[in-house]
Order: sequence, then C-alpha cells, then structure tokens
Amino acid sequence: MIKQRIIVFLLFASISICKAQLSPKEITVLKTDLVKAVESVKLTDSLHNKLSKLPNKTGLITAYIGTLEALKAKHSWNPYNKIKYVKVSLKTMQNAINMDKENLEIRFMRFSIEHYTPSFLGFSKDLDVDRKEIIKHYQNRNFGIADEALIKNVAKFMIDSKRCTAEEIKILKKFI
Repeated sequence: MIKQRIIVFLLFASISICKAQLSPKEITVLKTDLVKAVESVKLTDSLHNKLSKLPNKTGLITAYIGTLEALKAKHSWNPYNKIKYVKVSLKTMQNAINMDKENLEIRFMRFSIEHYTPSFLGFSKDLDVDRKEIIKHYQNRNFGIADEALIKNVAKFMIDSKRCTAEEIKILKKFI
C-alpha cells in the first residue's frame, strides 16, 4: 500500500518548473524513472547523481533530490544507513522549502516522507505545519503550477493519511 501511494504520487507529480534545467523529454523520462526508482536501488542512485549535478537547482529539483534520498533509506537494509538517509532527506527537503515556501508539491513531498517515517524516530516534526500549509493551498485554491491530477492525488493522500481534521477533510473532498 505504501508503494502504491508513492508510485501514484510520483506518477502524477508535476515537475514542469524544471524546464530551465531539463528538456521536456527529460522531464517525461524523469517522471517515469521516479516511479521505477521506488523499486530500484540502481535507478534511485542514478537519478540522485544526475539531479545532484544540475547547476542552479530550483526548490522543486532540490525536493526531488530529497525524495530520492528518502528512497535510499527505503532501499537500505542497514538501520544506521536508513536513519542517516532520512536525516539527509529531511535536511534537503527543508532547503527546498526555504527556496520555495509556497510550493504545494514540495510541502506534500516532505509530508509524505515524514508520514511514512516511524514517529518514534522523531523525524516527523513538520507534519502539522505541512498539513496546515497544504490545507491553506486548497482553501485559497493556490496550486501554482500543479496540474489537476496532482491536486486530486494530494487531496486523496491527505484524506487517506488519517492526519486531517473533519473540517480539513471537507475542504479536500471538494477536489477529488
């Protein structure tokens, strides 16, 4: 079930802001490869290396790097490395948010990483902040460059996460 949600998110994630650094064809390939990276250590590492080498990274590119770092944690069998990758991932995600605080997609990526990280590890400290920011985007219909599929899938994920209040769920249901 976790894999399915990650795959759905990555499949519908909008990365058109990357056009300054990646061609439209590369963006299409990246979307497809991100879905495959959920199950492939080799592809995760390859994508991470490719995106890390890009100059002048946008907040969204930085967030995708953070997502790939989280996938490295998923793929690692060593508990020490899992924790190390999650720490690095969340630091990268914070950098991405600092670069683009109003980006729904970036907030959602961090929310989903923290949602799936066991709470006893203490890495889920931004769940409430991100949830409130995401809900604010829906209340204000402020989706930036997010496409309809991403808007719908984020709303569905947020409802399914069981982390939203009844009032927040009412807001989100208008978009699915």
